[in-house]
Amino acid sequence: MRGTASAMQGMKPGLAPFVGTVPLLGVLAALSGCAVGPDFKKPEAAVAKEWRTQGDPRLSTQAAVDTQWWKSFGDPSLDRLVELAARQNLPLQISGLRIVEARAQLAILTGRQYPQVQALSASGAAVGRSENSAAANPINLQNLGSIDRHFLEYQLGFDALWEVDFWGKYRRGVEAGAAGLLGSVADYQSSLVSLTAEVARTYVLVRTYEVLIEQARENVRIQEEGYRIAESRFSNGVTSELDVTQASTLLESTRATIPQLEAGLEQARNAMSTLLGQPTGEVEALLAGPKQIPVAPATVALGMPAEILRRRPDVRSAELYAAAQCARIGIAEAELYPSFSLFGSVGLQASTSAAASGNLFSLGSLFYSVGPRIVFPFLNYGRLKNGVRVEDARFQQLLVNYRHTVLKAAQEVADALTGFIHAQQAMTFQQAAVKSAQRSVELALVQYREGAVDYQRVLDAQRSLLEQQNNLAQTSSSIATNLVALYKALGGGWEVRRDQPIVPEPMQAEMEQRTHWGDMLSKPRTQETKTVSQPVKP
Repeated sequence: MRGTASAMQGMKPGLAPFVGTVPLLGVLAALSGCAVGPDFKKPEAAVAKEWRTQGDPRLSTQAAVDTQWWKSFGDPSLDRLVELAARQNLPLQISGLRIVEARAQLAILTGRQYPQVQALSASGAAVGRSENSAAANPINLQNLGSIDRHFLEYQLGFDALWEVDFWGKYRRGVEAGAAGLLGSVADYQSSLVSLTAEVARTYVLVRTYEVLIEQARENVRIQEEGYRIAESRFSNGVTSELDVTQASTLLESTRATIPQLEAGLEQARNAMSTLLGQPTGEVEALLAGPKQIPVAPATVALGMPAEILRRRPDVRSAELYAAAQCARIGIAEAELYPSFSLFGSVGLQASTSAAASGNLFSLGSLFYSVGPRIVFPFLNYGRLKNGVRVEDARFQQLLVNYRHTVLKAAQEVADALTGFIHAQQAMTFQQAAVKSAQRSVELALVQYREGAVDYQRVLDAQRSLLEQQNNLAQTSSSIATNLVALYKALGGGWEVRRDQPIVPEPMQAEMEQRTHWGDMLSKPRTQETKTVSQPVKP
C-alpha cells in the first residue's frame, strides 16, 4: 500500500496504512510460538559403575576431588608456576577471547529476533532533459515550454522490515548461540585443565633431569675412584692394562651421558618458558629450590565414574556443541516453510521542479508504504531439504563424538590409575635394588683392592648401580607424572579461575582502544556460571 498525505482525506494521516496489517500482525505473533526441528536431549553414554582399582588403599572415593591438586605435592615452586601460567599462557588467552567472540555472536543472534532491517536513508538526484532528447519525441514538441529541463529531486526516509519468527528460526539461532557460548566456556576450562597438567608434567621432567644429572656426576666420582685403583695396581705390576682401559671406558661413557641429560634439561626449561608465555631463559629463577622429584601424596581423592565425567570440561563441551548443532537443524528446517514479514517505509520527498513546492518538510512531501510480505521458496525445496540433511548429519557426528569423548575420558582415568598404582608398587622394589647395588659396589672395590676379584666384578657392580639409580629416578618420576595425568583425566583445576577475568586487563585496554566492548570483556553472562551438566547415566 502506498500513498501521500494529501490523498488520505477523511482519515488521520499515517493511520490508515496500518489498519489492515494489525490483525495479521496479531495472528502471526500469536502463532509464532512454535519452533520446527528437534529439541535437544542429553545423549546417553555408557560408563562403568566403578573403577577396577576401587579397593586400592591409595585411593579414596569418599572425598571430593581436589580442585587445587598440584598443591598436594607440597612444592612452592610448582604452585608459583601454575599460578603464572594461568595468567600468562597465550593459548589460554586465545580460548578466553573465543568466549568474548561467542558473547558477541550470541548478541547478534538475539538481535535477529527483532526487526531485521532498520535503515535511515537520504538521497538526491539531479534530473534533466535536453533539447535533443525532446526533439526526438515529436508528440511532446508543443509541451517544450512547460517542461523543466533541469531539476533536483531528494528524499529522506526510514525503512523497516520484520520477519516474524513464525517457525522459530531465530529462536533456534539463539539456542545455538547460547550453547556455543557455553561450549566456548567449557573449552576454556578444558584448556586450563590441560595447561595446569602440562606445567606440572614439565616441572616433573625438569626435576627428573636434574636428579639424573646429579646421579651421573656422583657415579662419575665413584668410577674415578675405581679408575685410580686400577691404574695404581697396573703401575705396581699387580694387574694388566686391561683393567685400566675397562675402567676408562666405563668412566668416559658415564661422562658422555651428562651433556645429553643437560640438553634435555634445557629443552624442558624452554618448554616451561613457553607455557608461561615468556622468552626462553626466563624461568631459571622460578625453578630455584631443592632439585628433587615431587613426591606424590599417600592417598588420592577419586570420585565415581559418572561424577568424574560430569566434571570434565571436554565432556561438557562435546555435549554443548551437539546441542548447538541440534538447534541448527531447526534453522535449516524453517527455510522449508513460508516466511511472513511486515515491511514499512515512511519519509519525506520533494523536488525543485515548478510542479512541486520544493519544501522537503511540507505536509505534501510525506510518503509512506506498509504491508505484509510472504515468501515461499518452493522451487528450492530440494536444495533446502538437503540443507536440513547436512545439518542433521553434522548433529549425528557430534552425538557420536560425545560418546567417544566419554569413552576416552574413562580410558584416560583408568590408564592413569593403573600407571600410578603400579608405579607405587614398583617403587618399593626399586629402592631395595638401589641399596643392594650400592653395597655391591662397596664390596667389589674392597675385594678388588685386596686382589680377591678381577676388575670385571667392579665394572658390573658400577654399571648396575647407575642403572638401578636411574630406574629409581624414572619410577619416582613415573609416579608423579601418572598422578598428574590422573588429575588431568579427572578434570580438576579449572575451578580456581571461575571468578577471574578471561581476558587480561592490559589486553582489555588494548581492545577498548580499537572497539567499544561494553561489559563483554570482563563481565560473565548469567548462563556462563551454570556449565555443570547432570551426571552421565551409567
